Amino acid sequence: MSNTNFALAVEDLSVSFDGFKAIDDLTLYVDKNELRVIIGPNGAGKTTLLDLICGRTKESGGSIKFRNEELTGIDEYLRVRKGIGRKFQTPSIYENLSVFKNLEVSYPQGRSVWGALRFKCSDAVRQRVHEVASEIGLANVLDQESGLLSHGQKQWLEIGMLLMQEPQLLMLDEPIAGMSARERELTADLLKRICVGRSVIVIEHDMAFVAQIAHKVTVMHQGKILAEGSMEAVQSNPKVIDVYLGH
Repeated sequence: MSNTNFALAVEDLSVSFDGFKAIDDLTLYVDKNELRVIIGPNGAGKTTLLDLICGRTKESGGSIKFRNEELTGIDEYLRVRKGIGRKFQTPSIYENLSVFKNLEVSYPQGRSVWGALRFKCSDAVRQRVHEVASEIGLANVLDQESGLLSHGQKQWLEIGMLLMQEPQLLMLDEPIAGMSARERELTADLLKRICVGRSVIVIEHDMAFVAQIAHKVTVMHQGKILAEGSMEAVQSNPKVIDVYLGH
């Protein structure tokens, strides 16, 4: 398949840990402006796949192309600069700084030590902070200390910190874990908004949430792709029911 039109083209990707194939000859294509959800039982290799895409883990073989550029062999920090943003399960925000400051320090120019020293909060930065804050629903708490936010708001703030860098691919690992029902609804709305203009990959276990947000669902099992398609197609797939949904 020609992969030139995809935001992300992962082909024949493998990684082994002590002889165990955590990702086994996996091929995955993600379109521009697509919200893809990856599901599968624990140990299926979902988080490892994101680790490989963002460069935390080195592949044993295969290819990862982002906007038609080969990423294998490129350091993690350079992948961030190329437009790949990654959020982990636990929010990592600066708890003692205000919401505004958390967003401000995430602006690309403030990222390095020298950048931070020379960094001035210009009108452009201030405007970007306000844009992102309203997108993540925190515009009315910009002056609040981030440690005082609810769990859901902390998750949104971390997504906002990634959005400050204007990533072209955003990867989120279980973004609604520990959220209230209302926070889950607001997060679904947020994810639908932020996949306009960029690709988003979400790992999630909550099937009702997946059905709400996914353009396409990829089911992983034992480091391979078991099935792919709409939520309806995946849910009625006998192989998927057998290894995952039936449990």
